[in-house]
Amino acid sequence: MTFDTLVLERDGAIAAITINRPKVLNALNAQTLDELRRAVLDLQRDAAIRVVILTGAGEKSFVAGADINELAVQTPTGGREHALTGQHVFDLIENLGKPVIAAVNGYALGGGCELAMACTLRIAADTAKLGQPEISLGLMPGYAGTQRLPRLVGKGKAMEMMLTGAPIGADEALRIGLVNRVVPAAEVMTEARNLAAQLAASAPVAMRYIINAVNKGMEMPFAEACQYEATLFGLVASTDDMREGTKAFLEKRKATFTGR
Repeated sequence: MTFDTLVLERDGAIAAITINRPKVLNALNAQTLDELRRAVLDLQRDAAIRVVILTGAGEKSFVAGADINELAVQTPTGGREHALTGQHVFDLIENLGKPVIAAVNGYALGGGCELAMACTLRIAADTAKLGQPEISLGLMPGYAGTQRLPRLVGKGKAMEMMLTGAPIGADEALRIGLVNRVVPAAEVMTEARNLAAQLAASAPVAMRYIINAVNKGMEMPFAEACQYEATLFGLVASTDDMREGTKAFLEKRKATFTGR
């Protein structure tokens, strides 16, 4: 599978997707969204891949937003379809069933912030800037930013970020829970790969069910979500990985998980 706007690399159980449009700060256009969709579906089908890292090319930007040239000519109907397309791709990332780590190496604005929020975990460079500045263009977030941001940081802070359009630095993003870790810019990919290696050694089925339980459960009433969790717990209790994990613990050795 070849791409014009992405670089997809596999290294054992870890895959890395790099948005590769550095001349426009890795802005997302229609082609990039489609290639991202294809790449994510390919990795979803690849049983050898257990963790995905998502980052941007160059040192300045993760993804600086959607392509303004495309946004400027949107019609009401086209705008709705454009937003739904982005939402669909980001939903695939959020519900991949494998951890996706956003290595936020610079600007993550607009669609870039929305892309990072769709990932399972976020590691930010200390120089990163994150935000939803669409209001300054007379627009609003369209790739589910109005939904994911308040779920991550709370309604009040999300409203402030979206209504003012002002970006925040990495330390503030860490403080409010928008990112999980902040590291020196030169260490972002190293930190992401170290975390990916740790996750890749974990039980894939249990990991998939945890991601599923959290994502689906947050949309359910609490009691219903607990029932859903119990169902998934019952399923994971039937796996070879569960038997291996509990046996390894009792035998005081490291477990080897096969994803079965």
